[in-house]
Amino acid sequence: MTSPTPPQGRYASFQAFYPYYIHEHSNRTCRRIHVVGTGLVIAAFVAFLVTLNPWWLLAMPLVGYGFAWAGHFFFEKNRPATFRYPVWSLMGDFRLFWETVSGKRRF
Repeated sequence: MTSPTPPQGRYASFQAFYPYYIHEHSNRTCRRIHVVGTGLVIAAFVAFLVTLNPWWLLAMPLVGYGFAWAGHFFFEKNRPATFRYPVWSLMGDFRLFWETVSGKRRF
């Protein structure tokens, strides 16, 4: 299966980017690790809101990227989209998380 390629090197919208994002997460373990990492990011943000301890804000990218990049490097064997599409990749992480916990996407 070939990877969807962006038109002229960049995607024009998140809607156009998301199929590429999903393709780059075709390994089941990688997807599951992403969902866990995003869940921990949300938990760290809630912990910050409850405690107002700024260390929780520092924990957010560490757990989020730590889990996601481990999934890519060890299971998916590809380069995370974050390096080329940082904002859309983050949006993709949250959409993947929502689709998974809502039952729309089964992993």
